[in-house]
Amino acid sequence: MPARRADPRRPDPRGPDSVAAVLRALDAGTDPGPDDRRTAARYLLYTLAQRHPGRVLEVRVPPVAAVQCLPGPVHTRGTPPNVIETDPLTWIRLATGRLGWADAVSSGAVHASGPRADLASYLPITRIQ
Repeated sequence: MPARRADPRRPDPRGPDSVAAVLRALDAGTDPGPDDRRTAARYLLYTLAQRHPGRVLEVRVPPVAAVQCLPGPVHTRGTPPNVIETDPLTWIRLATGRLGWADAVSSGAVHASGPRADLASYLPITRIQ
């Protein structure tokens, strides 16, 4: 029987351990493993969507996942007007408070488009030391 996959709508219970493993690797100056990187980024995305439900903003972390979040007007067709996109490690740093929103946007590590594409007041999601 194949292994059962985690519910894609809920944060993976392995998430906190993966986030901690990624942060330890970054602190040690090593490259986090791809499984931990993927699990940590997905966990933090799903946690954001769970804490701030809605469909105003789409947060994309390719190739890991994308979520819609934040309350407000519902967008139903085509590309959402408010989109944030970044890489997994930048997302993990943002979500854990290791990188500030303004710094990430100004450096180009985060691409934010749309009038409501701002996560500054929703970050960090968690602080895992």
